[in-house]
Amino acid sequence: MLDLAGLTDQVAAVSRLLTYRNAILTLVLGGVSAVVAQALGIAAPFLTGPAFVVTLAALAGMKTEVPDALRDFCMLLLGIGIGADVTPEVLKAAMSWPVSFLALAIVMYLTIRLNALLFARIFRFPEAEATVAAVPGLLSYTIAIAEDKGMNVARVSLIQTLRVMLLTLLVPPVMGLIPKGDIPAADVVSMGYGWILILLVAGAAFAWILRRRHIPAAIFLAGFAVSAATHLSGISPGVLPDWIGLSAFAVIGTLIGSRFRGVGFADLKASLLAGVGMTVLASLIALAGGAVVALILVLPAEALFISFAPGGLEVMIALAAQMGVDGTFVAAHHIARLLILMALVPLLLRGLRT
Repeated sequence: MLDLAGLTDQVAAVSRLLTYRNAILTLVLGGVSAVVAQALGIAAPFLTGPAFVVTLAALAGMKTEVPDALRDFCMLLLGIGIGADVTPEVLKAAMSWPVSFLALAIVMYLTIRLNALLFARIFRFPEAEATVAAVPGLLSYTIAIAEDKGMNVARVSLIQTLRVMLLTLLVPPVMGLIPKGDIPAADVVSMGYGWILILLVAGAAFAWILRRRHIPAAIFLAGFAVSAATHLSGISPGVLPDWIGLSAFAVIGTLIGSRFRGVGFADLKASLLAGVGMTVLASLIALAGGAVVALILVLPAEALFISFAPGGLEVMIALAAQMGVDGTFVAAHHIARLLILMALVPLLLRGLRT
């Protein structure tokens, strides 16, 4: 007599083994592509390298997988890493330029609303997905929201990744006429592993509370909140060690690429067009906002442009250093941009159709 229960268990076991095998192969591919991208000098290599290569593998038919538990752990780590940038020095600097930060908030609002309108009317995105895809920053946060809300993660990821990659390539030529200057590198202190463990535990506990209240991207926000609070208070100084932060970025880049499994050419083409359109529109709004503030406050136009540019935080700050622009001014604005977006996005998502 056929043992159906035993056969079902065997099929389930084989399925789990295949999932683990696919996940291991996917993560190895992502890790190798991150190292290769770094060797080639590609911008943000530990994010863009895995995202690009794993995307190609997924489109070619590879069964790409990233375990949910690993995804959540890396989202928590990225929240902690970004929260570590919210220091008393940045907060003090922010208090010095209130008009500029008000203008930045207006620029963020207009960028999201106009790009969401573009996505909804031209590319027929659902309202909530159009809003998330239009966020000019916080790639990890937007992916976390898309995951939580059951949106088309591949489409949102591609648009957001294109924004980071295109701006990384476009900002230097726009600022090419600015004389380059050498800025001494600030002393960077790595966070102790004991503190990292404490923040992980505290972040996981806070994420549980946020999830019970149905807060979008609860894990990322929890990590950011506990890290920012302890850094502002001076309790836990320092940033994540490079190997931890870069590894988390590599996993998220791999996650982005893995979501393209089963995506057709038509969807890919539409996402590419939407990503380019969003980047152009966001850049024009940033340029206009920066120009107005530069005229009002009599500040260097190049500093305002790179401060308002909706590119990756680390990349924009690095570009500022390479081009002789005031690094504190730029860092303060990009940290403020993340804080503004974290407050603004949940408000804009209320009542929207997913």
